[in-house]
This record gives sequence, C-alpha cells and structure tokens, in this order.
Amino acid sequence: SSYTCVSIHLSVAEVLTCCSVAPCQITLRTINVFLSSSKSKHSHALCVCILLAMTSIGPAFGFITGALMLRFYVDFDKVPKEEIELDTTDLRWVGAWWLGFLVASCILFLTALPYLFFPRNMPKEVSQSRLIQKKDVDPEPESKEQQTDTRQEPTLIQFLKSFPKIALRTLRNPIYLLVVLALVNLSALLSGLATFMAKFIEKQFSQSASFSTMMIGGVGIPMAVLGTVLGGALMRRFSLSVNGASKLCTIAILLCILTALPMLFLGCPTQSIAGVSNNRYLSLYHCSSSCHCSEEAFNPVCGSDGVEFRSPCHAGCQSVETDNFSKVNYTECRCVSGLSFALPGSCGSGCEHLLIPFVVLLGLTAFIAAFSQTPSCMMILREVPPEDKSFAVGVQYMLFRVLAFMPGPVLYGSVIDTTCILWGKKCGKETSCQYYNLESFRSRFLGLQVVFVCGGLLCYLLTIVVLRKRDRYQESDYQMVNQKISEKGKEKELIT
Repeated sequence: SSYTCVSIHLSVAEVLTCCSVAPCQITLRTINVFLSSSKSKHSHALCVCILLAMTSIGPAFGFITGALMLRFYVDFDKVPKEEIELDTTDLRWVGAWWLGFLVASCILFLTALPYLFFPRNMPKEVSQSRLIQKKDVDPEPESKEQQTDTRQEPTLIQFLKSFPKIALRTLRNPIYLLVVLALVNLSALLSGLATFMAKFIEKQFSQSASFSTMMIGGVGIPMAVLGTVLGGALMRRFSLSVNGASKLCTIAILLCILTALPMLFLGCPTQSIAGVSNNRYLSLYHCSSSCHCSEEAFNPVCGSDGVEFRSPCHAGCQSVETDNFSKVNYTECRCVSGLSFALPGSCGSGCEHLLIPFVVLLGLTAFIAAFSQTPSCMMILREVPPEDKSFAVGVQYMLFRVLAFMPGPVLYGSVIDTTCILWGKKCGKETSCQYYNLESFRSRFLGLQVVFVCGGLLCYLLTIVVLRKRDRYQESDYQMVNQKISEKGKEKELIT
C-alpha cells in the first residue's frame, strides 16, 4: 500500500541521515578527547562547556526552522495558495515537514567542510612558566628523534587483542558507570522532551504546532545552553574536583525536580466532546442519526453551548453561512442547545492563561538541569586513564543511543497512546489520535520525565557515596604508609 511505501522511504531516509550525522558526532567526541589531552585542567572545563553549548544551538535552530516550515502547507508547491482553505489553527492542518530536511541537509554539508582542515594531532598547550624553564634548562634545539612522537598507534590486530582488557577496565570503573547511567536517564528525558513536548503544548494549551515547536526551540533549548555555559564557568572558577563536580550535579538535579513538579498541576480537564469525553452527550447522537455521519469524518466544530463535535454532521447542522471575509458559521444545528449554531475549529482546553507559567517553569528546569552537563563530562574524562578516553567516550554515546534515544521515544509514544480517547479511522483502520484525555496526558507524560530525573539523581547520589568510600580507603592507606615509615625510622634509631 501507499502507507507502506511511505514508511519504508522515511525509514531509509532516517538511516541515511544517521549515517551522515554519525561521523560529525564522532568528530565532536574526538575533539573533546583532544581537548582533554592538549588543554590544561583549568581551561579544559571551559572548552568542554563551549563545545556542548555549541552542539545544543543546532537543535534550537532546528526547532525554530521547523516551526517556520510548519506554517507552510504540506503541498504548497502543488496547491495554489488561494485554494488552501485551512489555516495553522485547524486540527487538520499539516505543515511542510519535509522542507526542514532539505534546509538542514544543505547547511550540514556546508558546515562539515571545515573538518577537512583539522590536524591529525592537536598541539599540546604549554604554559609560559614551563616554556621559560625549558629554555633555561635545555636551550639547545631538540633533535629529530626528540621531536618525533615515540608512541606508535597500535595496529588493528593489537587493538582487537587488547579490546577485552580495555572494555573490562573501563566498565569496572564505578564512577564512570554511575555518571554514564545518570546521563542516560537525562538523555531519555531529553528524547521525550524533543519528540513530544511540542505535541503536549499543542494539546494541553490549545496552540498551533508551529507555535509549540517555537517554544521548545526559542525558550527551552536556549535556557539549557545558558545553563551548560554557566556550569562550565563554575567548574573553572572554583577549580572543582571530581568530588565537587558530583556534588554540583546532585544539587542541580535536585533543584530540577523541585521546579519540574509544579508543572504536573498546570493544566485543565478535557473539553466537553459530544459522545467522547462526557457520557451526558451520548444521547445527543439521536439528533444527527438521520444525517448518516461517517465515522471517518473529522472536522471539529465548537457549538454555541461550549460542546465540541467531531464534524458539523455530528452536530446536526443543516445550513452554512459565509460572510464577506469567508468566515464560516454553521447554523440550525439540532444537537447544539441554546442558539443552535457552531463555529469551525476546536473549543480548546481553556488553559491558554497557564501557558506562560508553564513555559517559564520549563525554561527554568532546562536551565538548572543543564548545569550537570559539563561537570558530568569532566568527571568521565578525569576518571578514565588517558589511553582509554576515546573508548570510554565511544561507549558512553553508544549507551546513549541504545538505552535512551532509541527506546525513549518509543516508551513516551506508548505512554501517550494510552491516554487517547478517540482514534481516527480511515479505510477501516485506525490512524492518529484525534482526542486525548488531557489530565492523563499531563500526569503520565510529565510524570515519566520526573521518573527519569529521579533516576539521574539516584546515580549522582551513589557517585558521592562511592567517592567518599574511595577517599576513606585512600586516607587509611596513606596513614598505614606513614605509620610504617615512622616505625622503620624508630627501628633505625634503636639500631644506631
């Protein structure tokens, strides 16, 4: 069928898109490892936060561009503008979703070209004091043998032989595992936020798809970028160690939970929909039984009594009035009480006044949660040996894909589907959801995000516990060594 061909085409396109993006992401992670070896600890945190912030600006630009593209009709290149009867507020509106892929692919090609000019090895950063000392001690120029790097890259066979040992050494590091699992929880939260938050705003607060997408790209992501930069600035300003970084992440995630919980209560119940959300309106269907309305019809109208109907036919409307501005008004609607007329479009949830408080809390939550990005990255790079950093970063982002970005949207989509109260039908098959139970949608969607945040908080708390135990062991070992040294000193004094 045509739907199968479209789904196969989109799947192949997504695979090719991932193949084109993957080398860029690998390059970014490699640059991060290069920075950890070439920059000093004092400036490395700032470089990492700038790198993370710049990679977050891309999704923000994508959301804003996508919001602008959704204002164009999906077939604007085929259908003349004067023949398009729908607008962006209509529930049947489908924006030009495909146009964003063309723009993004062109920009991706242009921005990938400068990677061809990166050096094979990043130069080491040497401080001025060390440079002066080196000139005083060894003023003679270095020989060719000294200038060449004595370390040789391992061959493929050598790497495969040492792979199990490197993997075991990396995965047995408790700090590395806990921080990666915390970031996996936050990445799962991010996958749901990026995929379905626009739909949540659209349904919960009766906004258009383009405006909802604009809120994500114009408010949520920029606040997260600002939080990432400030997190790196704190790391540099106070020269935080691994212990300090773990405490900063824990405090940030704890505050994130406190700002996310109020969003669970910002919403309204589902609007009254005849025969769907309120059993009181089931009896109204006898007034439109003579119209023989199709079950596949979906053209929502709002009655003068505040009740929403799936179509003018379901409302029992018998005539249509149009003014000079082409504004439609359905009259003589037998299922509508009172004035018996209906206007095209949904009645809405009546929660438009709660949109601003929700967006403010959303931006504040993203800002606070992003404080943990740079410290988490620094903890991973500092806890892993220099020769294992590339492998550790690769495993980290592999776990992101396998445990967060792949199952995350599927999990969120399954949870959201359980809140649907009316599925669309076409050719006897179910299509997309037409109406949701808004209270269940809000509690389950945002509740699942709170669960992932709590999972990240638990991992960071365990990180603090493991670090404290390790410090105690190191302190006890240090005391034992000092005690043995003092005992040997006393024995020598007695002998003499």
